[in-house]
Amino acid sequence: MLMAIYASLRRIRPDHVNLTATRCLWQCHRQERYLPRIIYGRHAYILSVRPFVQAPEARPLPDDRSLPGLQQQQPPHKEPEQQQQQQEEEQKKQQQQQQTQTQPEAQQKNSTQQTSTLQVTLSTDSIRQTTDRELKPQDGRTPDREPPNMANMSSGVEIPYPIDWIFPRLRNPSRLWLITSQLVVTIVGIISKFVLILMNKTQVYNKERLMKAVAKRPKGIPLVTVSNHYSCFDDPGIWGMLPMRYVCNTFRIRWSMAAHDICFTKKIHAMFFMYGKCIPVVRGNGVYQEAINLCIEKCALGQWVHVFPEGKVNMTKEEMRLKWGVGRIIYESPRIPIIVPMWHEGMDSVLPNVEPYKLQWGKKVTVNIGEPLDLNDFVQGLKDTRVPEPVARKLITDKIQDAFRDLRNETERLHGERA
Repeated sequence: MLMAIYASLRRIRPDHVNLTATRCLWQCHRQERYLPRIIYGRHAYILSVRPFVQAPEARPLPDDRSLPGLQQQQPPHKEPEQQQQQQEEEQKKQQQQQQTQTQPEAQQKNSTQQTSTLQVTLSTDSIRQTTDRELKPQDGRTPDREPPNMANMSSGVEIPYPIDWIFPRLRNPSRLWLITSQLVVTIVGIISKFVLILMNKTQVYNKERLMKAVAKRPKGIPLVTVSNHYSCFDDPGIWGMLPMRYVCNTFRIRWSMAAHDICFTKKIHAMFFMYGKCIPVVRGNGVYQEAINLCIEKCALGQWVHVFPEGKVNMTKEEMRLKWGVGRIIYESPRIPIIVPMWHEGMDSVLPNVEPYKLQWGKKVTVNIGEPLDLNDFVQGLKDTRVPEPVARKLITDKIQDAFRDLRNETERLHGERA
């Protein structure tokens, strides 16, 4: 019997044993799922007498090591804790996506709210500083203000010559400065009277209005005159109509703003216009610049400031929107100034705006002085109601624009009626 069993075992091929064991183990693994795959591999290798080579025509059974198995088989069973973690991660991703989508809108709303809050705060502070600022006597000292930030003077605007050294001298003029200024103002005043009265035919209407505001206004009350700007000779030319005791007096003549890129391009030019009581204004640098601040300080001292609210020489003589700098000067002045509008015709013929830029003879010039604008109640109402400063200065500038429109029509008619 033993010999028969041994003879039958000798007829069994080793590869049959390997194949049979492999199939049995695979079926157990598929049905019972209690043998790990690594154990299946070890049993298959141990039971085999020689490595099993699969036939080329046979299709491999899908498992997790093959691409078809990865595509066909279902994902392995996960424990409840792992599923919960995965759900929490998915929820977090969805929340992040929602936050990313809603973040631009929230930022826009927050920025809008912050901007509006900042504007209200700035306007409130501006009004508070204006109402609380006290008028100081004319002792040469300046009212309390923030130190000038000269970095803002050149932001975005090309300045051919540095002008930062001019403002301290204009704020605190020394005795030597006053003597030199008196000399320059006298020379310029005499030339202005000669050109306006002797060289040309000038007619001034309502001159007493300006004289009353210059000579007879209450002490400490500032004066702001505004006029159109048709020629580079408008200032100082139009002041040739004043008597000599005013046009040649550095203590009584106006302060005026002059373009930095025309009048302050060299040191000698800058010193001449500085002694002529001209304040360098950087055109295009906005209403919050040192020129406007200095004009407000001069108004605080009760002095006379002249402004060309058009902001440039209006060679086309079109109706332009006035700049808001004049509105800020009036609004932030500690005492509301007397506002005298003026309009002139023919100054561009005395000094044309084309080359060779020579003074002419025998031209007709008409100067018309308007009624002083009484804006005391209007400006005080804006301050009492806490109107934002940008809105307030626009409303004040609109009042001047309306006065300009009426005064221009009247002056053009008077100028045309002259022979």
